[in-house]
Amino acid sequence: MKNRIEGKWTLITGATAGIGKAIAKIFAESGSNLVINGRRENRLQELKRQLEKHHDIKVALAPFDVRDREAAKQFLDSFSEPIDILVNNAGLAKGVDAVFDAEYDDWDTMVDTNIKGVLNMTRLISPQMKERNRGHIINVGSIAGHESYPGGSVYCASKHAVKGFTEATKKDLHGTDVRVSMVSPGLVETEFSEVRFKGDKDRAEEVYEDIKPLVAEDIAEIVHFMANRPSHVNIMDTVVFPVAQSSSTMVHRDND
Repeated sequence: MKNRIEGKWTLITGATAGIGKAIAKIFAESGSNLVINGRRENRLQELKRQLEKHHDIKVALAPFDVRDREAAKQFLDSFSEPIDILVNNAGLAKGVDAVFDAEYDDWDTMVDTNIKGVLNMTRLISPQMKERNRGHIINVGSIAGHESYPGGSVYCASKHAVKGFTEATKKDLHGTDVRVSMVSPGLVETEFSEVRFKGDKDRAEEVYEDIKPLVAEDIAEIVHFMANRPSHVNIMDTVVFPVAQSSSTMVHRDND
């Protein structure tokens, strides 16, 4: 397969773990230079060491919170290389409470990260892509952006927002050669459920019991495939389930 991303600069948000970290690794294997973003700078430093040890690429650290628009702007203003590919991966779910019981802080965290984080990074990077008439914005969405489920009111709303924003961004950039894509995973075994259940590992493990869920590398391979298409090909979205899942609420377990 032709390598079309070698030498390009890819910025990945939420690269400290899970899908973001897996994306960084597979893009590094293809020779893409990386800007890895996340709040946990020690994890970013370790990932940078690993990637530069095994691959002939450049890796820049972007240790800021995507919710902090000014911090993102300061970093990008100081970064001299053009961003060829932006992967808006940072996101999370907090809590599974019904809308009438949910905690406001959880709502704010999800809205600020899942929506405003994507808006901030896209707003700051898309002008240079438009000016150069090339680039690729890839948003990591969710099946929750296609169908809602009980206990996920604001998380689902935030991922519906990402879907709508992705589609509108493509239309705003209509007539340019800038590509806009999204991947919408179902059950992926990462730190996601542990964060959603606020550190309760037992509850998190139950989510993946008696099934073979997706893993971070599955989604990373799809993001890489999207980015590596010929420049005239734009994949708008892909909905990706493990075989055991058929919708956000239909999951077949081996003990069913």
